[in-house]
Amino acid sequence: MNIFAEALNADREGKNFAIATIIKSEGSAPRHENSKMIIFEDGSIKGTVGGGILEKKVIMESLECIKNGRSKVLKFVLDSKKENSLPMICGGEVEVFIEVFKKRAKLILIGGGHVNFAIYNFAKHLHFDIVIIDDREEWANKERFPEAEVIVDNISKALEGYSTDPNTFIVIATRGHLFDREALKIAINKTAKYIGMIGSRKKVKETLEALKKEGIEQEKLNRIYSPIGLDLGAETPEEIAISVLAEILKVKNNTTGNSMKLEGEAE
Repeated sequence: MNIFAEALNADREGKNFAIATIIKSEGSAPRHENSKMIIFEDGSIKGTVGGGILEKKVIMESLECIKNGRSKVLKFVLDSKKENSLPMICGGEVEVFIEVFKKRAKLILIGGGHVNFAIYNFAKHLHFDIVIIDDREEWANKERFPEAEVIVDNISKALEGYSTDPNTFIVIATRGHLFDREALKIAINKTAKYIGMIGSRKKVKETLEALKKEGIEQEKLNRIYSPIGLDLGAETPEEIAISVLAEILKVKNNTTGNSMKLEGEAE
């Protein structure tokens, strides 16, 4: 079996997975250096790093790494007589590198205007798969967005028919608040990690109140990030784009978004 071919197939299918490789082996161990195994999100595997307790532990650690999106190196002592070791009698030691491969996050930009154009230009450097949806071909085309999937159609219809998942991020910034509201009504019923809508506090408040009167549950309205972005005092499309992407990265990476400045004076 070719592990690399299996990994390539998994990547093409958009699967999240990890490759566990024994990078160091000393003494008696089930497998030796460069032995590899692919671990998928459902716990299934291809290949082996030795079977038994060691392999079970590697699978468990790999699933946690996939969930967190972070690779790491683990050291295992295979001697039950030693402290902090696996209950095995081999007596050797192994180091395993777990490398995570996650499918790229999808960023759906509703509207091809100035703000989303600026977001696109920054986001294409952040390893997002970008989708542009607009009903105006002069604003949504491959010349304007060469590295994105471009859909020119009725906005609500196109968004409703587009497949999303928990790794999807949606930004609504159309040419007017009525179009934004209609897009938002579709977006809040989609599976997505982030749904943001541009607008002033007054416009956002009016939009949310109108949707609530239409019978949309408060729980769904609470999913919306609006006004969109972090408070950076942004005014230009480029500044707004940085503010929005900063908020998206905060949600994507599950971080606080707080300043990392050290408090107090250095000693």
